[in-house]
Amino acid sequence: MLEIIIISVIKVIFVFAVLLTACAYMTLLERKVVAKFQTRLGPIYAGPGGLLQPVADLVKLLFKEDLIPGHVDKTIYILAPLAAFIPATLSFVVIPFGSTLHIFGREIDLVLSNFNVGILYVFAVSSLGVYGIILSGWSSNSKYSLLGSIRSSAQMISYEVSMGLAIIGVVILAGSLNLNDIVEGQKSVWYVVLQPVGFMIFLICGIAETNRAPFDLPEAESELVAGYHTEYSAMKFGMFFVGEYANMITVSAIATTLYFGGWLGPTGSPILSMLWFIIKVFCFLFLYLWLRSTLPRFRYDQLMSFGWKILLPLAILNVLVTAAVVIII
Repeated sequence: MLEIIIISVIKVIFVFAVLLTACAYMTLLERKVVAKFQTRLGPIYAGPGGLLQPVADLVKLLFKEDLIPGHVDKTIYILAPLAAFIPATLSFVVIPFGSTLHIFGREIDLVLSNFNVGILYVFAVSSLGVYGIILSGWSSNSKYSLLGSIRSSAQMISYEVSMGLAIIGVVILAGSLNLNDIVEGQKSVWYVVLQPVGFMIFLICGIAETNRAPFDLPEAESELVAGYHTEYSAMKFGMFFVGEYANMITVSAIATTLYFGGWLGPTGSPILSMLWFIIKVFCFLFLYLWLRSTLPRFRYDQLMSFGWKILLPLAILNVLVTAAVVIII
């Protein structure tokens, strides 16, 4: 029992250390990539090539004055950043990031918890993230924050419906809700080949769920100053920031797991399987940055119409066609 606890603790520390480090350096990568697209340099002064810029940002946030406006609902105002940050990290509990590792005659699954209903857990936890945004906007007692949180709640709830339907096709093909089983089911062919429509719907909904361009209506600095986190400063603002990047990494990891074979690669080595997983996730993260540098922001009516009138019917049709083909074959 003690051995199991020690192994679990080591895996938890490893996964969350990697996740938080990745969130920090995603800020640097985003600045560098967007700078390249716009023919600029990006951060270059903090450390060699700007590599210590995330550390400088962390120090700045830690030492900035933590202002709390006098007109806010103080308890909810303080808890809201935690409500946005924690669900973003908990989703990684069930995502397999490598094949089984053999050490001293013992098999160690490279996943924190191998749930039989892993995909349901991911959706249950990730859907809680909207509460942090709603509560932050409402408790700030600011019209800009409130409008941003209302936009976000409508956007996230609307696109979650289509996202949930998009993955049903994968679940039908795999015959399981366990993410390990879904990865194993792609040994012969990745599900992106069998579910191209489902993948595109999932990808679009994933970008909308994380409030990233061109779906960044809740922040919309040109209209709402900064949206739901307008009244936040110092580390409270930092937690919203880290939560957004953690959500990006989570959505990229889920897309990799469901549609691109997860940790499956040319070789079955456990260490290399982690490398294949990281490479695939990185490609999705780069796509996020590419879209931000390329596409203009939607209007809010366009955003909602696209979700309900185009994506939702397509997702339902994809489920019906997939189920019919599986039954016939």
